[in-house]
Amino acid sequence: MTPPFNLYDFSRPALNELLADWGFSHYHANLLWEALYQQQGDFSALRPDLNGRLQSQTTHALPTAVTDLASADGQTRKFLLRLADGQTIETVLMQFEGRDGLPRATACISTQAGCAMGCIFCATGQMGFTRHLTPGEIVAQVLFANQHRPAGSEPLRNIVLMGMGEPLHNYNHTMTALDILMDHKGLSIAPKHITLSTVGLVPGIIRLADEARPFRLAVSLHGATDAERQALVPPARRWPLADLMDACRYYITKRQRRIFFEWTLIEGQNDTPASPCPRPTAHRPGSARQPHPAQSNQRLRRPTDRGNGRQDLPVHPRRLQPAQHRPPTARHRHRRRLRPIKSDNQTLRIFS
Repeated sequence: MTPPFNLYDFSRPALNELLADWGFSHYHANLLWEALYQQQGDFSALRPDLNGRLQSQTTHALPTAVTDLASADGQTRKFLLRLADGQTIETVLMQFEGRDGLPRATACISTQAGCAMGCIFCATGQMGFTRHLTPGEIVAQVLFANQHRPAGSEPLRNIVLMGMGEPLHNYNHTMTALDILMDHKGLSIAPKHITLSTVGLVPGIIRLADEARPFRLAVSLHGATDAERQALVPPARRWPLADLMDACRYYITKRQRRIFFEWTLIEGQNDTPASPCPRPTAHRPGSARQPHPAQSNQRLRRPTDRGNGRQDLPVHPRRLQPAQHRPPTARHRHRRRLRPIKSDNQTLRIFS
């Protein structure tokens, strides 16, 4: 017997095609699409014969929460979600106040169960790779987060693909999921409110540019030299900084978009005065042979219960200490040392 297929795996054109094969018009396909994404899966308005076939041959269940951890201030919730096959993934819902004073929310979603990249400071990288998520499993995280947003807040409008997995390693499924999320007849999440983060898979960055994907791109650097980066991010051994910067320059030139560069500060590893360089030079975040628009976002590393991934990678003194006892280490030194870099077409900002 053929297992039921997940309706959230289908883009709107694919869903139209499926229902056409079943003998139903685009009108009914549009009703089904609205039921999935605007009516929380309520099929009561559909024709009985279509509803019956959907119930027998398809599924549209959301994942279930195994754990729900909240931050001390209650503004961030991390969910461990169980998928249909029993695999678990993480989704994070971050709440904040918008400029108009209304509560808003951002969902941080996963694209894989585990990760094959093996970054030594990353908890998911230490788990190893299990499997790619389907488009529906990626989409379902957003629907789940939308249902758990604060009472009275606007519908979820911001998504970051910075959870478990490397989105460009699961390229086709990730792009299908984003097409579904951006569809104007569904959740209609604006591309400018979606950010995809990659450790630097060069072919994927080039493909994003060639396909003119409209969302934002963030590239995780974590090191200012090839030796420094390769010690932390194994894919850097295949795509050195020169190749990565060429791909970023190609993306920026073709898309006319700014790239975000991410940098996880690790005590004594990549927070020295030489990294990142305070002004653009070759193989540094600011420039590699020619300036390009970019923003740099630096964050402190928080070790995990799985260990440090390598015995010689130091635990940051911030670990498990109460907020009032956190020492002014890496981030504060960078804020004192680094200043905004400006040129005709570049601004490299260091965010705290």
